[in-house]
Amino acid sequence: MNAPFSLPASLRLPDLDDPDELARIESFLARHPDATPFHRPCWFVAVAKATGNRALALVQERHGEIVAFLPLDAIHSPVFGRLLASSGFAVGGGLLATPEADVEAIFAALEELALRLSCLAIELRGGVLPDARANWALKTESHCNFTRPLAADDEAELLAIPRKQRAEVRKGLANDLEIEIGSSERDRAAHYAVFAESYRNLGTPVFPRALLDAVIDAFGADADILTVRHAGAPVASVITLYHRGAAMPYWGGGTHAARGLRANDRMYFELMRHARTRGCTHFDFGRSKTASGAYHFKRNWGFEPEPLTYGTWTAPGAARRNADPTSAGLSLQIRVWQRLPLFVANRLGPLIARGIG
Repeated sequence: MNAPFSLPASLRLPDLDDPDELARIESFLARHPDATPFHRPCWFVAVAKATGNRALALVQERHGEIVAFLPLDAIHSPVFGRLLASSGFAVGGGLLATPEADVEAIFAALEELALRLSCLAIELRGGVLPDARANWALKTESHCNFTRPLAADDEAELLAIPRKQRAEVRKGLANDLEIEIGSSERDRAAHYAVFAESYRNLGTPVFPRALLDAVIDAFGADADILTVRHAGAPVASVITLYHRGAAMPYWGGGTHAARGLRANDRMYFELMRHARTRGCTHFDFGRSKTASGAYHFKRNWGFEPEPLTYGTWTAPGAARRNADPTSAGLSLQIRVWQRLPLFVANRLGPLIARGIG
């Protein structure tokens, strides 16, 4: 922080190394209906430590009780600049507030905190958003989320998938593929090998493995890895978070061989089956950019898009931050990255990705 940061009496920056403080935050999150996995300290604190960034939070209290909570990751990138995100490396987050909260005071403090940290941009990925504040903009419908209830059994799940995609799933079920679920070193190594290749093929720098490991470790029983193998080799793999009865596949991918084997189709169907055995009631397929390939893939599975709204702030006089890998301005870099040898992409990717946020 560049200078002492003064907060109104009701607001403070909690000590995220204090177990009692974390317990109070977790208690508030457990009671709040809009809390997501990305609000939890086991997300935003873990990802900050794993990527060399900084975790913070704003807490507002009334009569000794938390009435508002905003998790934050201060992310630095030599390529994309400094960002204050809620939450970093996540598709959700943002301000959680009760009716007693003074949200305008929180946004004012957030802007000052960003400037004190030399962060020229803020991104709130959901939650309560500013209403007509200077230098803020709302992004609506650039991304959509996809979620629906799980069916009662395998056959009902198949019938819930539209006919054309159902045929692809049946082909995947007929192929000689092995399914492994766990969080051991074998599971993690297999996942990262697949994940890294998938990201290179998309032209996107891969996250450091330490980030993925940190999340699995922090979530414990609320996270696992499902891997599809063919002839012993991993061809598709996904890390899933479990939250309030929902299975949330988050970091996943497939190798070049996965397409012909329908391994990705098999992976998600097996994950739905696994989620039911865990007692889950919903499948949250996550966020995709509107009209992208992933967007259409999820619609083909019978999921309906739900537009998301994010809030972005840019410091007065600063250029707007652009780290969107699908933007036209980054198209050349994406094409170059897709042509990199895998070992080069795996070496350079984490150095860049740790600052994307």
